[in-house]
Amino acid sequence: MFAITLVGQGAETVARALDLGPSALLGPNAVDLSTDVALADAKARVAEIVGDQAIDFAIQPVENRRKRLLIADMDSTIINVECLDELADFAGVKAQVSEITERAMRGELAFEGALRERVGMLKGLSVDALQSCYDERVRLNPGARTLVMTMAQHGARCALVSGGFTFFTSRVAEAAGFHLNRANTLIEQGGALTGEVGDPILGKEAKLAALREETAALGLTPVDALAVGDGANDLAMIEAAGLGVAYRAKPIVAAQADAKVDHTDLTTLLYFQGYRAEEFVS
Repeated sequence: MFAITLVGQGAETVARALDLGPSALLGPNAVDLSTDVALADAKARVAEIVGDQAIDFAIQPVENRRKRLLIADMDSTIINVECLDELADFAGVKAQVSEITERAMRGELAFEGALRERVGMLKGLSVDALQSCYDERVRLNPGARTLVMTMAQHGARCALVSGGFTFFTSRVAEAAGFHLNRANTLIEQGGALTGEVGDPILGKEAKLAALREETAALGLTPVDALAVGDGANDLAMIEAAGLGVAYRAKPIVAAQADAKVDHTDLTTLLYFQGYRAEEFVS
């Protein structure tokens, strides 16, 4: 038995048009269907009926939908910006850094080398710029806190894992309600950045390792996890998780994820797990 979850304006109309099984309203513009149609047939049917409408959907087994671990990327996933790019703006090199960021997120550059190159451009930047950057630029994406708080309230472990920096992940984790955070460390000396990043660098493989370590510590397997991200360094954990979601993601990630969120907010990840709006915690 499969669950088909549709979220977005017109979801109820699409659900009726699909006619694949009984449906239930999970919340405003969020509908769940149960079907015993073969997975490939269900995917083809949903893709056909949804077309180019602004509706996000997921198709997955009904069993074990509610995940017991959330592992999330930070930059451009849980928050609205790429922190490194914004720091580069304070250093006057945003255009150069942003170009490298974009290529790395698309999988065109090795993450570690790209990170070292970009951090090198920040050499001499006052550490005061980090707090200014956080205060002025960083905001939680819509639905982020509700996603984390709801899963945590229902017994899930919530981990923020980022190829960015602990200065930001520690603050974002507290703001959103994550239980833990992992990220890279910017080296500073005399009140300024040295242009170096601490070893070992947390990238694609480290994110996958975090998923495996956290599930093992809970006596679970990756099937019990939900992973969400947008860039190439998120791909391994997204592919390994029981539910891997691409959020406003680069093509290389969107093509491999179990589901995409391109139109709605992060509470859609709750609907994908079968939560109803009245269960949300903010």
